[in-house]
Amino acid sequence: MVLTAQALVDDVGALVSLPEVVLRVNEMVNDEHTSAADIAKVISQDPGLATRLLKIANSPMYGSMRQIDSISRAVTILGTKQIRDLVISTTAAKVFEGIPNDVISVADFWHHSLYCALLARVLATHSKKANADTLFTAGLLHDIGHLIMLNRIPQEELAAIMLTVQGEASRDLIDAERELLGFDHTEVGAQLAQQWHLPELIVECIAHHHHPAQARKYPSAVAHIHIANAIASLPYGDIPAAEDLNRIDAEAWAMASLRAEDIGEAVQEAQTQIGATQKALFGDSLAG
Repeated sequence: MVLTAQALVDDVGALVSLPEVVLRVNEMVNDEHTSAADIAKVISQDPGLATRLLKIANSPMYGSMRQIDSISRAVTILGTKQIRDLVISTTAAKVFEGIPNDVISVADFWHHSLYCALLARVLATHSKKANADTLFTAGLLHDIGHLIMLNRIPQEELAAIMLTVQGEASRDLIDAERELLGFDHTEVGAQLAQQWHLPELIVECIAHHHHPAQARKYPSAVAHIHIANAIASLPYGDIPAAEDLNRIDAEAWAMASLRAEDIGEAVQEAQTQIGATQKALFGDSLAG
């Protein structure tokens, strides 16, 4: 096949297709004639999805919110769009269990993605400029193109990774990918998100999280993911020092209505949530 982002997505499509229930919920949320009860009924028909959804709805992500003991209650309290976003989030890792990867640690990949998702969600609650649950989903999926490339073209992707650490001048992974392949993991991820008919905001966050100024419709949301990804790429556990934040696009702070001073608190909050949230989303599949 001709090596393009679209060709990779087409090639892996059968392995990472979303379950019918997720597609149905996504359609129903976009239908103004669909009620919350209708959505809850569809979700409840998939016991595995319903269980994961209730676990995440009762996780520390939602703080002191009262116990949610049914899908109907979850839809009523959280809202239909938030439930749609959580349905996508709680399904994503299960979908990708279908593509094995011998090149990187899948546990490390999802830990980074989840940490980015939690950081983006916390930052959104601070800025009030984007929907926190939608940004959680965007953060969780921001690097899915990287996972596909490592599965389908591992040698080429490894060569790109090596370019980021060789030579005197460091370069971003997407620049190395474009140099070697003519496309990058953000394009692959965005193509898959479009194929899944995910919300346009999520597609744009995946496509432009390395260069938020390129976002057209949702620059603030993309800037949140850009900042969260930059922080999540640092050694885990540390509060970023001022020099660590240099990798963040200077324009992103204003685009997201955030300040560097917001980061320390966000890091601490995200790190207190990550253990229970990982358990709710992934169960024991990422243990070890």
